Amino acid sequence: MKSFRRLLAFSSAAFLTFVCVALPVFAEEGAKPDPAESPTGILFKWLNFAIVFGAIAYLVGKHGGSFFRGNAREISARIVEATAAKAEADRELSVVQAKLTHLDQDVAEMRSEAQRNWAAESERLRASGAAEIEKIQQAARAELAASERAAQQQVREIAASLAVDRAAAVIASKMNAGIRAKMFHSFLGELGKGAK
Repeated sequence: MKSFRRLLAFSSAAFLTFVCVALPVFAEEGAKPDPAESPTGILFKWLNFAIVFGAIAYLVGKHGGSFFRGNAREISARIVEATAAKAEADRELSVVQAKLTHLDQDVAEMRSEAQRNWAAESERLRASGAAEIEKIQQAARAELAASERAAQQQVREIAASLAVDRAAAVIASKMNAGIRAKMFHSFLGELGKGAK
């Protein structure tokens, strides 16, 4: 706040000083006649105008022709480019408009083609699924048949093992020491015959 007051006081003092110094200068200036308004001043004004206008006319005459010709060539080249670009854009527009006129027909054809493809694909999938189901059923039947044969074989092996065990138990219960000795001698006799 203090610095603002100082700034305000300084700017006020500077303004007052400027007004005090400038007023006498402005008063003295208004008292003298303007030399530019004298006949000599008007002559110099027209002479200055003629010199500046002559220099500008000389420079435009000397360098302006080539500048304007180059500018004209550039403008005409751009016009030719723009004409070619417009012709190309018109051609592309006509192609797009032709495509747009056939768009509904193309969309209808694409839909019918998609429906035909979908129907063919669904039929192929049905046929493929039926073939897969048949293969799975055949494999299941073959697996069941193999399991049945394996089970029958196991049942035969178990039955044979039980029959042998039962026969061994029956024979063991009916055999005594005399029968065993007889069988042993018979076995040795058979071995002796086979060795001869």
